[in-house]
Amino acid sequence: MHALHLQRLTHAKAPARRRKGFTTLELMVVVAILAILTALAAPSFTPLMERWRVRQVAEDLQATIYFARSEALKRGGNVTIAKAANGNGCANATGNTQWGCGWQVASGNTVLQQTAPPTRVQITLADSTGSIAVDRWGMLSHGGGTAAAAMDLLLVPEGKIASDRSAVRLCTGTGGRIVQMKGSESCS
Repeated sequence: MHALHLQRLTHAKAPARRRKGFTTLELMVVVAILAILTALAAPSFTPLMERWRVRQVAEDLQATIYFARSEALKRGGNVTIAKAANGNGCANATGNTQWGCGWQVASGNTVLQQTAPPTRVQITLADSTGSIAVDRWGMLSHGGGTAAAAMDLLLVPEGKIASDRSAVRLCTGTGGRIVQMKGSESCS
């Protein structure tokens, strides 16, 4: 009996130690689940990012117009908002109507504010001559023109069209009032 008891003691398992942390297998399972969930969520996240980008550019343009108006009132006119030309790695400013390489506010030859090119957003200013003039009363006109004119700025995510849900249209009255609309709507 004594030998049997000794045999049980020698073959008895040592008490299990508590291990802290996760095993490699558990971590691999968690990473795989996260990868699957991310792959499922990514396509639905894209429109949200596009709307955010367009809204950010629209707010930048509005702030630029308000800044240019205040500078024109302060300086007695002679303030312009001009599109930036192609260059420095940006090729989104073809023609006078495309403002995709950014813009700047200037008074004569002095640049007052410069805005970097927007990321993956196309900007089109209808009937543009490449600049917007702001007179001493804060009225807007197409560069070179003397008559106040309404502006129609269309902001569309890269590769999309005006009817896309993310597209935005900024309409400015001659006095500089800005109205934000859906891209599919028209300024009238």
